[in-house]
Amino acid sequence: MASTRDSIADIWGPRTPILGSQWPVRVDQNVEEEPDRWVQACCFLCSNGCGIDIAVKDDRPGGRIVGVRGREADVVNRGRLGPKGLHSWVANGSPDRLTRPLVRHGDRLEPASWDEAMDLIVQRMKAAKAKYTAGSIGFYTSGQLFAEENYTLSVIRTAGIGTLHIDGNTRLCTATAGAALKETFGSDGQPGTYGDVDVTDCFLFVGHDMAATATVLWARVLDRRRGDAPSKMIVIDPRRTATAAEADLHIKPRLGTNVAVMNGLIRELIQQGHADRAFIEAHTLGYDELANTVEAYTPERVAEIAHIPADQIRQAAAMIGGSKMLLSTCLQGVYQSNQGTAAAVQVNNVNLVLGRIGRAGCGILQMNGQPTAENSRETGSGGDLSGFRNFDNPRHVEEMAKLWNVDPATLPNWGPPTHAMQIFDYVGDGSIKVLWIIGTNPAVSFPDLGRLREDLRRQGVFVIVQDAFMTETAEFADVVLPAAIWGEKTGCSTNVDRVVHLNHKAIEPPGEARSDLDIFLDFARRMDFRDKDGAPLIKWSDAEGAFDAWRECSRGRPCDYSGLSYEKLTGGSGIPWPCNEKHPDGSDRYYADLNFATDPDYCESYGHDLLTGAAITEEDYRAKKPNGRAFLRAAEYVPPAEEPDAAYPFFLSTGRVVYHFHTRTKTGRSKALREAAPDAFIQVSEANAGRLGVKEGEMLRVISRRGTAEAPARVGDIEPGTLFMPFHYGYWDDPERARAANELTLYEWDPVSKQPHFKYAAVRLEKVTGALLPQPEETKREATTAADVGEPARPCLADYIGLLLANEACLGRGWEKLHKAHPKTPDIGQQGGLFRIWTSENVAALQPFVQTYGERREGEPEALDKALRIGRPATGFGLMRDLQDLWLMVNESTVSIAVLVQAARALGDGELETALRGIESRNERQRNWLLSRIRQAAPQALTVPS
Repeated sequence: MASTRDSIADIWGPRTPILGSQWPVRVDQNVEEEPDRWVQACCFLCSNGCGIDIAVKDDRPGGRIVGVRGREADVVNRGRLGPKGLHSWVANGSPDRLTRPLVRHGDRLEPASWDEAMDLIVQRMKAAKAKYTAGSIGFYTSGQLFAEENYTLSVIRTAGIGTLHIDGNTRLCTATAGAALKETFGSDGQPGTYGDVDVTDCFLFVGHDMAATATVLWARVLDRRRGDAPSKMIVIDPRRTATAAEADLHIKPRLGTNVAVMNGLIRELIQQGHADRAFIEAHTLGYDELANTVEAYTPERVAEIAHIPADQIRQAAAMIGGSKMLLSTCLQGVYQSNQGTAAAVQVNNVNLVLGRIGRAGCGILQMNGQPTAENSRETGSGGDLSGFRNFDNPRHVEEMAKLWNVDPATLPNWGPPTHAMQIFDYVGDGSIKVLWIIGTNPAVSFPDLGRLREDLRRQGVFVIVQDAFMTETAEFADVVLPAAIWGEKTGCSTNVDRVVHLNHKAIEPPGEARSDLDIFLDFARRMDFRDKDGAPLIKWSDAEGAFDAWRECSRGRPCDYSGLSYEKLTGGSGIPWPCNEKHPDGSDRYYADLNFATDPDYCESYGHDLLTGAAITEEDYRAKKPNGRAFLRAAEYVPPAEEPDAAYPFFLSTGRVVYHFHTRTKTGRSKALREAAPDAFIQVSEANAGRLGVKEGEMLRVISRRGTAEAPARVGDIEPGTLFMPFHYGYWDDPERARAANELTLYEWDPVSKQPHFKYAAVRLEKVTGALLPQPEETKREATTAADVGEPARPCLADYIGLLLANEACLGRGWEKLHKAHPKTPDIGQQGGLFRIWTSENVAALQPFVQTYGERREGEPEALDKALRIGRPATGFGLMRDLQDLWLMVNESTVSIAVLVQAARALGDGELETALRGIESRNERQRNWLLSRIRQAAPQALTVPS
């Protein structure tokens, strides 16, 4: 048996034009030997989620993989596979697989038993939680875990450990996809489908090089374009990619200007009369604000901001408006750039303004980058509450507590989930003492790698790495756990199209490697996590049991798996959720009824300010009365945080190439893929290359404010002043130079999705004429021991209690001063007397907690007392200014209370929280009275001379 094509040279395969509404079958395969059996699975090398069969030879214990073929029956790919899917299976048999646990002794990682490794992990976890609370423990996980593994880990961190600190590497690639869907539709979940490709008459790709990132889906697009009545295509991308080369209109905006471009497009669609006013009125909220916001983004203004021809905006609007359908997609060119969530939301707005959603050919695909990115968001291992529930909705928290049989107060919803960038910040400042990194390689994929390496080297931080290979990140670990990978374990994965696939175990993992699920179950058992009745918290022991538990968790939620089972998912195609009693065979189209998930009692999020990231309160959200309508959220354009200047005159963007996935941990082990794309490169325009005297293949050096990288030149297909580097290439194969693109990138993130800004950085470029820069050192010089952790430092809780106590005493004195200064104002004496009693009660309520947590050592409330000059002359103006000072004083207390309530909830100190809520209530009443009294006094005091 052999390959059906050379997928390295023929990436997308021969065309099979769509002549009706059904995409024809084409089965691709790459098999080195005649297999003894075929095992059903799903491709694991992008977010497309192609059905795949694994060819297995049983000529040795455990079997070995000898090839793959596409599954003809699968709705996602109908037999097709891309180059990564056809070749990366060889990584399973790579001779450098990890086969035994490793434990650090000094500067060396040495083989250990599973008992030794796991006992050490449990010892450090328990010690850290006991000394420093659960807030000293963090998890950084992966879009490579199955749904069952993601859900199990989510239960462990939420109800077992009780920490806010969990996130996945999906934060780096497609967190904005989930964020944008929640902002517009109330919940995650794609409102488009791959089936829309087959019938749509217009494509809009924004920052999405589909030809390189989802090759099988791109083949489907090409087949649509080669079929009857070819659809129009508009691509918005700064580079001339294979995707852009296919477009009827290619718009090449300056990096970081997506919001301006999308605002201009929406404005022009409205101006040309394409807005569907009946749809907007019936199914959306916020149109007037959106229309008012985009009004200023004329084609000429957008041209000035984005450096594009003004007529391209008019042409794009005419092409879209003149079509009857529209399938819009976006990916990293939006998500990882300036104003990522705001720009992705504007892509949603295009379809909504046109009323093109919920029917064939009309949809939005906020694309993912990894095979189980959707599962990490669904199950909560990316920080959210499982089942697309809302952490800010107490009823949703109670649902989870009931499902897991735990006290709701123990679930960590006292603050927003900690995103990946913040987790590593906490590692860097020493407040996270134990960090467990699972199936991902941040020492190549994270921004500003020099900063990250220092974080991972920090003594006092115990680092666990769970992986199949000795990655750059594993070099920093105190314990390394060898993990099974795709093909060696069982579990489900869900793609962008909401299609759930079951991956059956095909072979045994090498040596002592274990599945991630088995590692988590062993950890939970050793930690002895219990529910409130004393039974084990984790009540399953295998993948199918974990799936059944997750299925129940999803019941009644947008991502409803309740109609799915391993039996149902075996033998045929993957099945799209929601799958339940109403949709027993799954749902091809989400939101077909145009009833969006925005109901306040159902939604996953109440939304955010797109420019600041500030959360919208439940009260404000309910006041909008969405009633199943989608939100048209507007956003002004804001320039990027860093732009080219005289010292760093180029803009750098990073991204992917077609032959590799993430940090090449798997694809770099395939000879075919490695030889197709052996090294990083720096893409530079012909004009800039000419000025530097650089030819194709010559070594270049890129320097940013954060670091330096070197790679051969690739000349052409990019705008002057802009550079591009693929981010896949790190150091595990010893290139003997600094070449990782993320040596250069910004440590900045989107205010809503918290996704890093990989798509723009100011850099300078020079030709390498001397020696290459050395490869960065990647090691931890000595083990983190129990002695490194030492005794816990004094927490700052006592300082904040003391700060509030002192401020309340100051407030009481302020009311006394007010009465003495204005004795003839009757309500001042009457209300001031009541408020003095309240402040005395507040002081008394706080005293017991000074005894519990200690005296204040820091904080300067006395400085506020001195700054506020209560006791001004007894005039209208003097009274108003004194009232304003008191209002400021009450607000100082309000902020301290808000801080302390979060801390009390994190500590599980119900008595402190109750006392604080009482103070909060009394102070809120004071604040409201003060503001009302100031408003009453202002007109007379400010406008009438006295």
